[in-house]
Amino acid sequence: MKLRTADLTLAALFVALMAIGANITNWIPALVFGKVPLTLQTFFCILGGILLGSRLGAISMTVYALVGLAGAPVFAKFSGGFDVLVGPTFGFILSFILAAYAAGKIVELSERPTMLTYTVAAFAGLLVNYVIGTSYLYVALSTWMGVKGVTYFGTWKGMLPFLPKDTFLTILTAILAPRIHKAVSKSRPAATSKKAA
Repeated sequence: MKLRTADLTLAALFVALMAIGANITNWIPALVFGKVPLTLQTFFCILGGILLGSRLGAISMTVYALVGLAGAPVFAKFSGGFDVLVGPTFGFILSFILAAYAAGKIVELSERPTMLTYTVAAFAGLLVNYVIGTSYLYVALSTWMGVKGVTYFGTWKGMLPFLPKDTFLTILTAILAPRIHKAVSKSRPAATSKKAA
């Protein structure tokens, strides 16, 4: 895969958006509804996969994870470093890579993506995010964190307060993606031509 300047710029943009999305409530406290913070990581992750494509989207999310593990404060609560690896939410960070890839791949498989295509792609990304993130959360809580009484079902139940917010943002992604995708495709003519061939 040959990366051009436009590709690298877009990938870097989504790395920055992921960092902003992780900590947006620190700048705008009003975006905390009850006890549920309105993070935008999943939104930017899925949108990145759709706009950048499966490979570049996954690369962008991988760079985001590596930048955070290297110590840059790009994760939630301005955290970073290898300590995050043993944290209960690291599975969600890992899931961004596969979620972006899945969303991008679904759009790529369609010759002429429709609103239905973008909707399926967006919700596929959300599903990957929840399955990997929640499963990792359960393993972390029930093993090395030593929390007693944790069940897999209970861990999923604990994710329910976040589901309405993520569902709304996923629908918003599907609505915005078609127009943005067309604009991004025009800025990446080489990639578009290669796909058409």
